[in-house]
Amino acid sequence: MITEMAKMNLHQKHRTAMNQGGLSLIIVMLILIVVSVLGVGGIQISMMGERGTRNDRDMQVAWQGAEAGLIDAEFDIEGLPVASTNKRNVIFKRGDVDLAKFIDNCGDSGPSIGLCALKETGKPAWLTVDFTSTGTGAKAVALGTYTGRDFPSGVKGTQPAKPPRYVIEPILDRYGVKSYRTTDPTAGSGPSYVYRVTSMGFGPNGETQGVLQMIYRN
Repeated sequence: MITEMAKMNLHQKHRTAMNQGGLSLIIVMLILIVVSVLGVGGIQISMMGERGTRNDRDMQVAWQGAEAGLIDAEFDIEGLPVASTNKRNVIFKRGDVDLAKFIDNCGDSGPSIGLCALKETGKPAWLTVDFTSTGTGAKAVALGTYTGRDFPSGVKGTQPAKPPRYVIEPILDRYGVKSYRTTDPTAGSGPSYVYRVTSMGFGPNGETQGVLQMIYRN
């Protein structure tokens, strides 16, 4: 026969086992919660890293597009390539710059597209132009407009959403007169100008934009 003392011991052991089981369940649940939090945090960090990498890639594409726009503007000023059928380099002839083609607030038609008269006060022209505007009435030149050069864009992936665009402003060059008159016998006798070129490139999503600027003397 089981004595009363034995019964009490069995009951005590049963209660202890139940308490230990309950404590083990709590510990396991806490471990699962910690692992879940660490897992979610790891996923978020990974997603942030991937997003940052993608943004950096898009920005690099935009910078490269802006640089391509500067090169196209240089070709535009110089009348290159030779095979181009829509040149306007006569506007930029040294010593005989056609300032009438440079329009206040930038031209939007004919050979004056993207040509901006220099503002002596207030915001410079390049800060007032909408480089994202396309089609008729756009005041920035799309790459290839006057050079015939091609720029792959618009295809989903890593290509830019659209070609880069640029504007050109003439700045009186008080120190370049002797230089061009002695090296270019075909130059006119008028004042010398350098050109401030501002170019905007676009990333694959179109909302990523990079702007570069240069001063160019032809």
